Amino acid sequence: MFSSHDHTPTKRPDGAPPHRARRALAALGVLTALALAGAPAATAAEQPTPPPPVGAPAGAHDLVASDVDAWLDGLLPAALESAGIAGGVVTVVHDGEILTTRGYGHADTGTTGGDAVPVDAETTLFRPGSVSKLFTATAVMQLVESGDLDLDTDVAEYLDFDVPRRFDEPITLRNLLTHTAGFEEVVDGLIGFGDQPAVLRDALAQDPPEQIYAPGTVPAYSNYGNALAGYIVQRTSGIPFEEYVERNVFAPAGMTSSTFEQPLPGDLTDRMSNGYTSADAAPGGFEIVGAPPAGALTASAPDMARFMLAQLGEPGAGELLEPETLDLMHSPALDESTLGNLAAAPRMALGFFDESRNGHRIIGHGGDTQFFHSHLQLYPEERTGVFVSLNSTGTKGYETLALREAVLQGFTDRYFPADDAGTGSADAAVVDQDTAREHAALAEGTYISSRGMQSNFLVTLDLLNPTQVTAREDGRLLITPGPGAVSPALYEEVAPWVWREVDGQRTLAMRVAGGQVEGIVYEGAFTLLPGEPARAAGVALPLLGVSALILLVAAVAWPVGAIRRRVRKQSLPEGTGRVTRILTKVAALVTVLALVGWAVVIPTVMSLEHVPEASLRQLQVLQALGALGVVPAVLQVVGAVRHRHGWRRVIGTALVVLALVTVAWYAVDLHLLAPSVSY
Repeated sequence: MFSSHDHTPTKRPDGAPPHRARRALAALGVLTALALAGAPAATAAEQPTPPPPVGAPAGAHDLVASDVDAWLDGLLPAALESAGIAGGVVTVVHDGEILTTRGYGHADTGTTGGDAVPVDAETTLFRPGSVSKLFTATAVMQLVESGDLDLDTDVAEYLDFDVPRRFDEPITLRNLLTHTAGFEEVVDGLIGFGDQPAVLRDALAQDPPEQIYAPGTVPAYSNYGNALAGYIVQRTSGIPFEEYVERNVFAPAGMTSSTFEQPLPGDLTDRMSNGYTSADAAPGGFEIVGAPPAGALTASAPDMARFMLAQLGEPGAGELLEPETLDLMHSPALDESTLGNLAAAPRMALGFFDESRNGHRIIGHGGDTQFFHSHLQLYPEERTGVFVSLNSTGTKGYETLALREAVLQGFTDRYFPADDAGTGSADAAVVDQDTAREHAALAEGTYISSRGMQSNFLVTLDLLNPTQVTAREDGRLLITPGPGAVSPALYEEVAPWVWREVDGQRTLAMRVAGGQVEGIVYEGAFTLLPGEPARAAGVALPLLGVSALILLVAAVAWPVGAIRRRVRKQSLPEGTGRVTRILTKVAALVTVLALVGWAVVIPTVMSLEHVPEASLRQLQVLQALGALGVVPAVLQVVGAVRHRHGWRRVIGTALVVLALVTVAWYAVDLHLLAPSVSY
């Protein structure tokens, strides 16, 4: 599942495969444009900018139902229409009661026939996506509380299969719930369609992801890790995960309209909202989440309100955990002993993100499926909670992010504004400008996300999604795109190796060793890692683009040259070996075909469509044949020099060799020829 703290492309609204030829052309177009530009990242002017959030009047307001209703009614209907979002729901709890639950727009727009159906705030069901992880964490903490599980025991003690390990340090439940187990991301099987329920053990034990970071050291958001925690709940309790949550979370909290079952039970099916890419599109199918604990929840807004009340420990809300366990669950779970200076930024609690704002402690979690976009926040000290869910992505793809921020940040600014001391970075800055300049210069460079794939061919995404950190003369950092955002953001150093967004409240922390930045953490579960110079977009894309062009010209020149020689009744120069010439041309052709194939496969995979292993192996065969073509290509150059074929032919054949070598090198470096094609 996706977290709304991070962003991932989506599929067509009807769940059907996108047109692959169009996607291939789009991918190649992007590659070509970037190659010609030779730029590692877009400038601020080139970045896509989401629509500005519709703000709320700042300043203290009474947190009462009438004021919240009036504010939401003034904000959401127009915002939904402007963003192309079919419908949504918001619920607020405060002082032990459900303050309000409001529904807007449509659960069924009627675009495929029939009457439009409005969202019913009380009964319409939504898919909260990765907010489901809070229920998984709650289940784990119940078993920790009972003594059946221990947060710091190696999870191998609880599993009936082995997980990949590259490090000797134990993987613990504390790691799983804080996204620090070190796993790379998994894409295959993340979300699908159909009527077959997912089998949790199969999803986890078959083709598990590699462990690429030492446990506890690099926050890297992981659906696999959270789902593994859910499987441990299943193994320890002796009942299916879905049943455990039904008995021990839903029932005590009074959540009568919620389930992790996929497909939905019959009594809930008719209450399910459709999901859309945009309000004017056809609805998509019901999404089957491959690893249910990470994102398979379906729930009504009132049920989510009841869960918030129970998490706040309100009397009469249904006791999920003892107060001491709730405090443990809501507190930062790791410290400097493993994180180093990364612990200076907001840290993960056990399942919750630290989303504090205006000096108020806020914990929460966002979630996104392909169609639904949601967020839950709790204010433990203020006994308050907010949940928002939208059933469409919007016409431009960024609307839900801006709209959720308008609701959540607007709610905080309206009802819990900053005190007179303020929360701006200028108030907290303690780093002199010379030090800030020195640190900024050290941080400058190209970075990749820890939430990614490093052991398979999807490492190529690092070429297309880099983050550029630029040191400004005044010691500030311009980060493009901004962490957790889609547009550039400016940061200033407010404590040694701690940076805060200018005119904002996001905070970053850097871990430095040996004069090198090891990582920049943001939002608790995401780390920017220094990119390898050879994989920088400004290096790799131009080299691959020019190499592909040379090989394409060489492949086309083969038949064209043969026809021209036949028309002119010419023969090849002496010393031009027929076999080496043919093998070189074949190598050029298959290399181009392989590159085109990867340009089709990678967007297909990232749109969550399954690509058969046989297809990936075929691409690897083409890629390998192209790499082997370096040998006859070199022999051609030797023959051209030996027999003095002229500088043009020598340079031409030498360029083909260089192009084949370049592509072959990147094929190895980017794992296009890796033995495993699991993704």
